[in-house]
Amino acid sequence: MTREEKSQVIEELTAQLAENANIYLADISGLNAASTSNLRRACFKADIKLAVVKNTLLEKAMEASDRDFGDLPTTLKGNTSVMYSETGNAPAKVIKAFRKKSEKPLLKGAFIEETVYIGDDQLDALVDIKSREELIGDIVGLLQSPAKNVISALKSSGGKLSGILKTLSQKEG
Repeated sequence: MTREEKSQVIEELTAQLAENANIYLADISGLNAASTSNLRRACFKADIKLAVVKNTLLEKAMEASDRDFGDLPTTLKGNTSVMYSETGNAPAKVIKAFRKKSEKPLLKGAFIEETVYIGDDQLDALVDIKSREELIGDIVGLLQSPAKNVISALKSSGGKLSGILKTLSQKEG
């Protein structure tokens, strides 16, 4: 690879790092061709972009980036694949599901919405992260429940009140 080609790859990686708020680093070495193909297919279905990268080029792209990746560059040893996703927990779910059949991929680290996670032991925590849409749904549900309680109380007490008034009006007549 020529110096020009390397600088172009670094530029492309830097752009990818800037565009994506959720970045996972995984080790998929040791997967056979069929397993790798299945992993790529699972990533595609979950709207995750998977790319195998050279550690030195990714490290230079992280340095060139405006973001603070903390200790994430220290995980760049051995085989590294990058997973880009719109949803923070999607790659973690794919990795966890895939690991039911295989030991790999191993999670090296992740960068989720400005937070750095290091190590495979973080996988369960990452699976439990709620996406932006899930959080908005939870908030809307919480906001709606008091209003629903008030409305149902008004409807039920309104029915009781009209029943009482009807009974009183019939007694006087």
